[in-house]
Amino acid sequence: MKIAYFDCFAGASGDMILGALVDVGLPLEGLRSELQKLNLTGYDLLAEPVVKKGIGATQVSILVDSGHHPHHHRHLHDIEKIIDSSELDQSVKENSIHIFRRLAAAEAKVHRTAIESVHFHEVGAVDAILDVVGSAIGLHHLGIEKVYCSPIHVGSGTVECAHGTFPVPAPATAELVKNIPVYSTGVKAELLTPTGAAILTTVAKGFGPLPELTVERLGYGAGTADPPIPNLLRVFIGETFDGADADGHRHTG
Repeated sequence: MKIAYFDCFAGASGDMILGALVDVGLPLEGLRSELQKLNLTGYDLLAEPVVKKGIGATQVSILVDSGHHPHHHRHLHDIEKIIDSSELDQSVKENSIHIFRRLAAAEAKVHRTAIESVHFHEVGAVDAILDVVGSAIGLHHLGIEKVYCSPIHVGSGTVECAHGTFPVPAPATAELVKNIPVYSTGVKAELLTPTGAAILTTVAKGFGPLPELTVERLGYGAGTADPPIPNLLRVFIGETFDGADADGHRHTG
């Protein structure tokens, strides 16, 4: 069984997940081609090699033209319609919509409102759609059958959000990591973003140490910030021994 194991020693974000998948072998042009099926315009997807604290990685950037997009909000049903009406593989659609529903549920819980009332700012929504759908595309393209994840480093301190200054992990992120092993070493930064948390806590089947597997490929996705630790997300791709399932992990529902 082919599995992916995300080592979140510096947390995770949507662009770091995409960067790790591209670094481990997801072709950038293939990713661009698949994302075009969403019929979204006004953005550019870039990937470049970077070095963080001496470790080489791939940094994926999504550049959204704010002038191209009207200044209104998208609700969950709008995002679901964009994904569902595309010609993407059905499993990619289902995974992407599941991730967004969990993200919307977390936001709804924080703001004490209905999931249907949660809105995503237009520009931020485009960024999140591409991160989420791109990650689902990457896992599908690489033939990943199961995903596992380490305990997640969330960071500490505060972060500036649209509603003001929030503690780290941000409230929506904290909701998403319920029943998931997390930790902080005192690094003053938002290491785990809501989008990164939504993706990993949805697709991962369990959280714990690196499972027994034969490692075939290894990649690093870089974040944009430069905290004291390497701002990287590491992914191992490999086969479990004799096709056995990975065990010793805390499994999610």
